[in-house]
Parts: sequence; C-alpha cells; structure tokens
Amino acid sequence: MAGYYELTRRGGHYHFNLKADNNQVILSSETYESRAGALNGIGSCQENSPHDDRYDRLTARDGSPYFNLKARNGQVIGTSEMYSSTQARENGIASCKTNGPTKDIRDKT
Repeated sequence: MAGYYELTRRGGHYHFNLKADNNQVILSSETYESRAGALNGIGSCQENSPHDDRYDRLTARDGSPYFNLKARNGQVIGTSEMYSSTQARENGIASCKTNGPTKDIRDKT
C-alpha cells in the first residue's frame, strides 16, 4: 500500500500532510487560504518529491535534523518532522520520494 495526502481545513484555512501507509506524517504543508491552493501544493509535491535536488537538509537550533521539500522555483512546499539523527532524516526523505508521487488524496474538509 502506498502513502496518501490528507487535506484538512482548520479555522478557514487549508493544509495537507503527506502520510506513509502506516499513517505517519512524512511532510506537512504551509497553510493555504483556499482549497485550490492546497491542491496546487499537493500537485507540486507530487511533481517535485522524486528529485533529490529539491530537498534542503537542515538542522534546527537544538541540533535536530529535518528537511524542506522545495519546488523548482525554490519555494518551500512542505517541512518534515524533527529527526533524531541524520540517517533518520535520510530515511524520511526516501519515504517522501517513494510516497510523494501518489495520486491518493483524502479530502477531510
């Protein structure tokens, strides 16, 4: 079973998570003003997630590794959780590459 996108609405704003088949969040989006904007973000994630050069491997102030997935134009599409090690972050990126192209969108709005 492949991963999926979960589209939600909170307080009038839209947001999506890319989730693995075990329901664990791989990537979280920014907040969007419209449903169409969030769906556009999902489309960008589907397109860009397979490309390694679209990932920024970062370190938080507390030393926790994480990553951002960026579009071709450099705009951040989504951000990962904080990981316990750089290897765990690489595993998260690999999962994003595998699950990101999925067409399964679960609309919870």
